[in-house]
Amino acid sequence: MAVKKIKIQKELLDKANKYYQTAGYSSVEEFISHILEKEFNKIEDGDDSLDAVKKRLQGLGYIS
Repeated sequence: MAVKKIKIQKELLDKANKYYQTAGYSSVEEFISHILEKEFNKIEDGDDSLDAVKKRLQGLGYIS
């Protein structure tokens, strides 16, 4: 698996660090990867419109 660094808002990273163990993940990286994977699957399955996903990712600070 290729690893690439990304920038994430401190507040989001703090939340991820706070909840990853409670959610049953072994690392914050695994937790964030799983969340992103779930969102990508929604797009691929057509459960969300592209506009709704863009708004959600903007709200999370991933895109502007």
